[in-house]
Amino acid sequence: MMVKEIILPVENDVLVEKTKIIALFDSFFNDDFSFDFVGNQTEIRLVSLDFNLFQQTTNKILSNDSLNDDSKKAVQNILDSITNIRSYGLKNRKRVYVDYNKERKVQNRKEKEEKRQQFFYTKGNDFSKTNNDIPKEFENQIICGDSQVVLAQLPDNCVDVVITSPPYNFGLDYASTTDDNLWEMYFEKLFGIFSECVRVLKYGGRALINVQPLFSDYIPTHHIISNFFMNKKMIWKGEILWEKNNYNCKYTAWGSWKSPGNPYLKYTWEFLEVFCKGDLKKAGNSENADISADDFKKWTVGKWSIAPERNMKEFDHPAMFPEELVQRALQLFSFEKDLILDPFNGAGTTTSVAKMLNRRYLGIDISEKYCKTAQNRILKTLL
Repeated sequence: MMVKEIILPVENDVLVEKTKIIALFDSFFNDDFSFDFVGNQTEIRLVSLDFNLFQQTTNKILSNDSLNDDSKKAVQNILDSITNIRSYGLKNRKRVYVDYNKERKVQNRKEKEEKRQQFFYTKGNDFSKTNNDIPKEFENQIICGDSQVVLAQLPDNCVDVVITSPPYNFGLDYASTTDDNLWEMYFEKLFGIFSECVRVLKYGGRALINVQPLFSDYIPTHHIISNFFMNKKMIWKGEILWEKNNYNCKYTAWGSWKSPGNPYLKYTWEFLEVFCKGDLKKAGNSENADISADDFKKWTVGKWSIAPERNMKEFDHPAMFPEELVQRALQLFSFEKDLILDPFNGAGTTTSVAKMLNRRYLGIDISEKYCKTAQNRILKTLL
């Protein structure tokens, strides 16, 4: 049994009322709390304590004349030392000073998880647990082409992490595609590529999809995409809000100013949906984890405040996520030397950051222009 021990000096080692002090606190003494005077020090043994009652009792003892001044000072030091403990748990009105952060053990945890059907929507998946190496000719490459066609050439289970932001379907001026297809055609093509991403993703690998719903047309693309991955038996691990702090958006639909008729909701964030293939735990060497303790604590809070990309004009691309978003995602969800895939690589933010963070990469895009831009960014990271 773990015990918190506190040692206090006793200034007057000829404390004549030791037995009397212990008798006054006898009702508190048990396996969880006791103290004793040994030589010129006070030894406190502490597991848990009804602190409020102890404090009331101590103050009452100190307020009367039952003890001499030396004894009162020793009692006050005991109270002060326990009061100054700022880290504790609470259970049944008691402060718990030992193992209070330890996860509560649940008997038959596995059986209970199965009974309540944790991520029930993945039941019946046929994912192989055998992972493969990506062919060398696809490693650390920027490939210009149709992602669905390119990915079809890869073996199953050969990519550690997929991170991407699929092109928006509302007429942004992309280099070589008219990105204003009918939604049915758009999602059919998008899900054909994502199906290949699921296939090539390793068992335990992660897929991170940055998406902004089409608020103007009331199409919740983040829900539609999430439903697709869940229907593919992928585990929904979580959702990160990317807060852009961008308030340059309209307040109302026409004719609804100061009216409940049709107010237009403002959104200053996008979503990063996170999925796992087969298992929540990803295999990897802990020595290849490159995230600091402070960053881990900050980034596991699912709201990231990151300014939008400011260099889109420089790269001549209308919709890019910032390097910091990719950096956080890769350090939180991947190891060094992992293979990172972006099937909509665009101007190459994912592949550039992967290279800087000592990850291997494969970036695919339909635009030759953007592929050249992505390759140039890789070259700059080598300088």
